[in-house]
Amino acid sequence: MKTIKNKLALALIAAGLSFSVTAADLKLGYASDPVSLDPHEQLSGGTLQLSHMVFDPLVRFTQQMDFEPRLAQSWERIDAHTFRFKLRPGVKFHSGNPLTADDVIWTFNRLQSSPDFKAIFEPYSEMKKVDDYTVDIISKGAYPLVLQTATYIFPMDSKFYTGKTADGKDKAEVAKHGNSFASTHMSGTGPFTVTKREQGVKVEFTRFAGYWDTASKGNVDTITLLPIKEDATRVAALLSGGVDMIDHVAPNDHKRLKNAKGVDLVTLPGTRIISFQMNQNSNEALKDVRVRQAIVHAINNEGIVKKIMKGFATAAGQQSPAGYQGHDSELVPRYDVKKAKQLMKEAGYENGFTLTMLAPNNRYVNDAKIAQATAAMLSKIGIKVDLKTLPKAQYWPEFDKCSADMMMIGWHADTEDSANMTEFLTMTRNEKTGKGQYNCGFYSNPEVDKLVTAANIETDPAKRAVMLKQVEATLYNEAAFVPLHWQSLAWGARSNVHAADVVNPMEQPYFGDLVVDEK
Repeated sequence: MKTIKNKLALALIAAGLSFSVTAADLKLGYASDPVSLDPHEQLSGGTLQLSHMVFDPLVRFTQQMDFEPRLAQSWERIDAHTFRFKLRPGVKFHSGNPLTADDVIWTFNRLQSSPDFKAIFEPYSEMKKVDDYTVDIISKGAYPLVLQTATYIFPMDSKFYTGKTADGKDKAEVAKHGNSFASTHMSGTGPFTVTKREQGVKVEFTRFAGYWDTASKGNVDTITLLPIKEDATRVAALLSGGVDMIDHVAPNDHKRLKNAKGVDLVTLPGTRIISFQMNQNSNEALKDVRVRQAIVHAINNEGIVKKIMKGFATAAGQQSPAGYQGHDSELVPRYDVKKAKQLMKEAGYENGFTLTMLAPNNRYVNDAKIAQATAAMLSKIGIKVDLKTLPKAQYWPEFDKCSADMMMIGWHADTEDSANMTEFLTMTRNEKTGKGQYNCGFYSNPEVDKLVTAANIETDPAKRAVMLKQVEATLYNEAAFVPLHWQSLAWGARSNVHAADVVNPMEQPYFGDLVVDEK
């Protein structure tokens, strides 16, 4: 079988295609699988992973959070409202249809109608065709995050998805949790096609012989994605050789993988902030900035990273991770129990007070243990914590009601931008606009609101960075929330799998570029 595959690969190379001589098969043990083959049905990690395998975005992020061209080979800002993309010529869909501007515009319009994606594309009024390989995306107002948005545009084959099914349904329909044409049929431009799918059991992918990216070193011929929900079961599958690569390796399993022969642990700093919000509406003491500062000073988040997270996180002093506009390297964690006690005394709470705390126990890495450690740390400055942890299905309804004095929340910005964090987590709550939707601290500062609103229409990156740094400094000085850490990311892989080259902070490895050495 291996000899036949190698001969096939040599023939493909002779034809100018991108297969390596040692074409490889890969088995993935993943925590979840895509709920549908429709890239617009659900905004989730599983769907985006599928999109990077079967489709291609206009632009994608590198490991360093820079932008690199994909189906858009270049771009330029025409004015504050207009951004122009030049498409890569000669790209074919899996159906054989050529990629043109019409497909990109069709996809954009469909995204604007998708229940899960329309919020990301709400800032735009339309996309216009300049010529067959040029499109302009036009925003309603000045908008700085066009390239971030472009990472979500995976052009679909408009001819393939246009028309009626045998039972008279529109092939372009986006059916949430439905059985639509797009949920079971695919035609993308990506490195793989889906050849078999059993929901919740496996998805099989085969390399697309006509893939446009002939410069890619990727040599994976087939991929079998096996959903394995339990962390320990995925690790066992990797160690036994049942799979070649797994995602979401829990900190408690890191040492085990590091010590295992023939297996590598691959880690990256993440961008998801884990934090506590302090509810100023439910507890009078939390309205005092000195009390909030005392709480921040009382929590040893670097100790939490070291002891509970086993080093698998980066202690945070602010929302923005390194690489985001707004990140300020001077806003560091500030654990200082002596200062925390002094602040409590100054605020008139030398004898402490009682507060309630809620946290999930199965949503974030070690979430319940982190909450327990935080409660113990607060007891050292006289704050008695009534802690309750809940499964995520029960936790989120309680969070929506802001039903405790301190509540844990993690946040990964869809736009990979700090303004997104502030908009949802610390801007003044506004039911009409949705700003501050997850602000259960009820923190409100008109200056922060004004700065974020201005940043969202500032197209000069340097000026925008200054605004967002000012936001972070204000949140830091006023202890608007309790920053804990940014979760790191971890994958496990067989040593012949060059996973470190294709993983990224978005948690969507670019498997089209993966190289696997012959065993």
